[in-house]
Amino acid sequence: MEADKINQVFSSQKSGREQLSAPTTVETRIEHLEKIRSWIHENRSNIQQALYRDFKKPVAEVDLSEIYVVLSEIKHTIANLRDWVKPKKVDSPLAMLGSKSYIYYEPKGVCLIISPWNFPFNLTIGPLISALAAGNCVIIKPSELTPNCSELITSMVSDLFPPNEVAVFTGGKDIAQNLLKLPFDHIFFTGSPGVGKIVMESAARHLTSVTLELGGKSPVIVDGKADLEDAAEKIVWGKFLNCGQTCIAPDYILVDETVELELLEHMGRFIDKFFDPEGEGIPASHAYARIIGENHFTRLNRLLDDAREKGAKVEYGGVANPDDRFMAPTVLSNVSREASIMQEEIFGPILPVITYSTLPQAIRWINSKPKPLALYIFTGSTDFSKSVLQQTSSGSVAINDCVIQFMNPNL
Repeated sequence: MEADKINQVFSSQKSGREQLSAPTTVETRIEHLEKIRSWIHENRSNIQQALYRDFKKPVAEVDLSEIYVVLSEIKHTIANLRDWVKPKKVDSPLAMLGSKSYIYYEPKGVCLIISPWNFPFNLTIGPLISALAAGNCVIIKPSELTPNCSELITSMVSDLFPPNEVAVFTGGKDIAQNLLKLPFDHIFFTGSPGVGKIVMESAARHLTSVTLELGGKSPVIVDGKADLEDAAEKIVWGKFLNCGQTCIAPDYILVDETVELELLEHMGRFIDKFFDPEGEGIPASHAYARIIGENHFTRLNRLLDDAREKGAKVEYGGVANPDDRFMAPTVLSNVSREASIMQEEIFGPILPVITYSTLPQAIRWINSKPKPLALYIFTGSTDFSKSVLQQTSSGSVAINDCVIQFMNPNL
């Protein structure tokens, strides 16, 4: 029955696109974005409550990492859209003397957005903004692991758009599979590389273009000349934001062996400052989220146990409570490179720290793994950061900071 409804909505969006004599106007697209912006302002508390019910996401984190980012994206898009849609004149070669050449931009058509659970509002509405700004129709499949946020997004879309423009289908893997059978014009997927392969395989059957925003093991390199206190503060914030469930969170640290102990000391102090300032214990903190679900909680415990069995030392944390899906911010040293935690993306509040003696050694370690989504460099030396930039490749880089590159809409 659900498959029939999916097919019906898809057909209505497809036929609606085909009946348009011209793409929607810039004014219409901006109206769509302004409607979303107004709805967010009017429903800010509802967004906060939905995310707290899903995994106790703190209000301040919701404001910063879910709402503010989306509102910034809307503002940036509205400010630039008229320029983006203009035909661009390009040079013609001498052999075509007398001719004029232009690039025209047109909508893809009907797009599918499959969004994740870790930033369920931001990483659903952000791609929706881009799709609508480009004049597309959209079907959204939010994560089943955040049912309260998915319900909120369904309510927002039904309030603002008819189904032949934007529609939402909630549910599990079966819904995603039914959607992926359809010949969309573009698919935007955010999630794990494993599922990304499935999405790409399905898209290939229809020659559908895809955008895959995947995770990975994002490293941090800390140079011996870095400001260690500043580095520790920013690493702790970037890692344990959203309980470590962030695709661009630091996954592991490579630190100059001469400064490891000092860095670890600073990190422990900042964990206490951020999450236990009253000394009542981190479980009592209103500034720390929870693990999204039981399966993810079990996986993280397995990684932690395996690391300990292979010799890792818990420098901080290591405490977990399955009843509340609570896992303390955990920092590990003496981590074996053969441990599972160094092979899999962690996606949780566990941070392995590994020492290096020379920069080439650290770079070889990074380059031995798949290209990360993010790379973080902490150093007081311009030459050091240039060497890392020139000899590694990643989706994004921040120097002497963590995670904030995502906040810049120009990037």
